[in-house]
Amino acid sequence: MRSKLYIFLVLLVIGCTNSENSKIDLERLKVVEELLTDDINNNKIPGAVVLVGNEKGIVYQKAFGVKNPLTNEKYATDDIFRIASMTKAITSVAVLKLWEDGRINLDDPIEKYIPEFKDTKILETFNEKDSSYTSKPSTKKITIRQLLTHTSGIGYDFIDGNPSIKAIFHKKKQSFMKNGVMCFCDEDVTIGEAIRNLADVPLHHEPGEKFTYSMGLDVLGYMIEIVSGKKLDVFYREEIFDPLDMNDTYFYLPDSKKERLVPVQTKKDDNWVIFEDDRFNENYPVEGERKFFAGGCGLSSTVEDYYKFLSVFINNGKYKGKSFIGKQTNDLLFQNQLPDTFGFGIGLALGIVLEKDLKNGGTGTAGTLLGGGYWNTGCFTDPNDKVIGIIFKQTQNIPDNSSNLFKRAVVSSVVK
Repeated sequence: MRSKLYIFLVLLVIGCTNSENSKIDLERLKVVEELLTDDINNNKIPGAVVLVGNEKGIVYQKAFGVKNPLTNEKYATDDIFRIASMTKAITSVAVLKLWEDGRINLDDPIEKYIPEFKDTKILETFNEKDSSYTSKPSTKKITIRQLLTHTSGIGYDFIDGNPSIKAIFHKKKQSFMKNGVMCFCDEDVTIGEAIRNLADVPLHHEPGEKFTYSMGLDVLGYMIEIVSGKKLDVFYREEIFDPLDMNDTYFYLPDSKKERLVPVQTKKDDNWVIFEDDRFNENYPVEGERKFFAGGCGLSSTVEDYYKFLSVFINNGKYKGKSFIGKQTNDLLFQNQLPDTFGFGIGLALGIVLEKDLKNGGTGTAGTLLGGGYWNTGCFTDPNDKVIGIIFKQTQNIPDNSSNLFKRAVVSSVVK
């Protein structure tokens, strides 16, 4: 009788454990494989590495396709990708660590730490012939919170949506950068030099007035160096990468890992080829001076490392049971920082799915965090269903809907 009771209790425990961990239906996740395989076979993408996880760990991870058209080498799950703007979330958490320690306030004016932003101005007129312009003084100060939420009015270098401000950036940079591109830099320049030189580029609008995607996180990367007294790569290694076991995340890869960096691909005559751009060196993570630590776009990483980072958010700020950030700090990441009149959500680290977005379907629950990068990487983190989806590709100038289809498939695999 005792043995039967023991077996019953064991089975009951196992059943409860499986039920607790089975929020993601692996059968439903087979759709991910079908979608990506179809896109590869139809020549829409060369390949990808994907990961799906929950608060307990990784439940699905797979590599698809060919990562190098010259060698026909296939993708591997431990490949390293340029994550570009997915760097921003890491920089945001670094800022919040300084905030937790009482070293900054989120509504501090940035000029408190970087005096070059003391007298900001707003663009009025622009002369296309010589890139001269007129401006007027801004009436408000740029704050750290506005830099985190892209509401500071600062522009964004070579991807700025305003041709006039883009041209002003380009002209300003010629004095200290050869190629004139700040995000992907292999030159003998530091982030501090760049930010100080570009602080007087006129703003799009008054701080706090509108959302304008910006280099605000690069500004904050420099602020982190000033406040901490450490170079950004050192601060990240000590405060984020080492505590989270992110052993494959770097601004510049060590020689022992550079072969794992995935080449960027594009199409030529409907064939996949290595992407090249005369505005910058796309091999910046493994070549050049290794001095420019861009907090908005400079990191390279793996899907597994980025999962470790995002897993903190669905574990109340903890990693492996140990506090990484405070629970209330973690909760703050899921709060929309924009007024309702803006019509969409932005948190202190990533985009946020709002209640009104749910009618579109495939978004995750309200509060889901969304992120992506210039080289075609993407992620989402659902705090309610406790699901993380990551898809990494390395392509340019390619119309591609695979990231949205991946998110929809993962969200649809969640069961209660």
